[in-house]
Amino acid sequence: MKTNPFLSNLGVSFLSLILMISSCTKPGADVSAVDNKQSGDATAAAEVGVMATAIVDANTSQQTVQGFGGMSVPIWIGDLTADQRTKAFSTSSGIGLSILRVMVPPNSSQFAAEKATIDAAKGFGARVIATVWNAPAGMMDGAYLKASSWADFAAHLRSYTQAVGGVYALSPWNEPNYLASEWMHASATEVANFVAAYGDNCGAPIMAPEPFNMDQTFINTYLSNATAKSKTLFVSGHIYGKTPYNLGNIGKSVWMTEHYTNSSISGNDWANAMNAAKEIHDCMTAGWSAYVWWYIRRFYGPIDENSAITKVGYVMAHFARYVRPGYVKIACAANPSTGVYTTAYRNGSKIVIVAINTNAAVTYQPFTIAGVTVNSFSRYVTTSASNLASSSLSISNNAFGINLPASSITTLVSN
Repeated sequence: MKTNPFLSNLGVSFLSLILMISSCTKPGADVSAVDNKQSGDATAAAEVGVMATAIVDANTSQQTVQGFGGMSVPIWIGDLTADQRTKAFSTSSGIGLSILRVMVPPNSSQFAAEKATIDAAKGFGARVIATVWNAPAGMMDGAYLKASSWADFAAHLRSYTQAVGGVYALSPWNEPNYLASEWMHASATEVANFVAAYGDNCGAPIMAPEPFNMDQTFINTYLSNATAKSKTLFVSGHIYGKTPYNLGNIGKSVWMTEHYTNSSISGNDWANAMNAAKEIHDCMTAGWSAYVWWYIRRFYGPIDENSAITKVGYVMAHFARYVRPGYVKIACAANPSTGVYTTAYRNGSKIVIVAINTNAAVTYQPFTIAGVTVNSFSRYVTTSASNLASSSLSISNNAFGINLPASSITTLVSN
């Protein structure tokens, strides 16, 4: 292996080579001891854990990111307040969520309950997606939609979208394959047949089939109906009980439209928040375009009942605030070395890197960037003790290194 020419081509200095082969001698080293490799303090740099270089290739595009979001169901737990809407969707003073998921109520008298938050989310630039748990009672046969009611059901959905001012995409079934639920069931074939017949009449583009467990067999069966596939804007599903995985070349973007990490642990529990960070990373690495949490306001979610942004919320902000809809995920080592997870995104000449350090020690992470010139970054860091702490970082020759604090998430936004 021709090591030296390779490193030279990447613009990695001799100092970085020393750092990459150094061992961790002080797991508890102060993060202030080293900033980036331009400091020239080789002795200090050797005192923190060192990882292999993460190569960011802006010339290699992957999926287009559609956003990060959460759910609001006012008929179940009450609507978000004006303050909570700002904290959820603002990119300057809030989490910066760019997707709002809502429920299509079974009764038209409940439609108005959705509108205030929908309008507010749109005002912040968020997209609204809506999901059906149950059709109106008269259209149901037990837990199933009557085939004779398909036209009426489509009219119900169309009436909803008109009442709330339209939505970006609509799912006719929530987890139709979760037969232990109390909501509407259906086979993949039944969902596909409905969409094929009435998908154009529901008042909004269709997102489907939204299965529990992101069940690929269910998804593939649904997509095997060519007419339903042609009427489907994107594939949606939930990852309960499933590690995010690449669905392969299915011809549609994939949105993860519902999950939470643990409903019995506070959103301010840092270990739980780090699990959420890793889960979002895994969804992006799997090639998916969106990540949507369950309730926006809940003690285990991104905003608690006291209207405070939780640690889960700040973790989501590391993605949602800075990786906006339309940004493209670009090639970057997903796991450059043990305990460090990275993803990178591009919007024109702007580069965003999100780095998660699950290690219990400060970890020095080298990076190189190809395909676009970057001279400096704005850096944002969240730990158990800080939220989106900001600083600046200058680099040269598109190569740099940073200390990732122990158990932390860092977002770098090029200037």
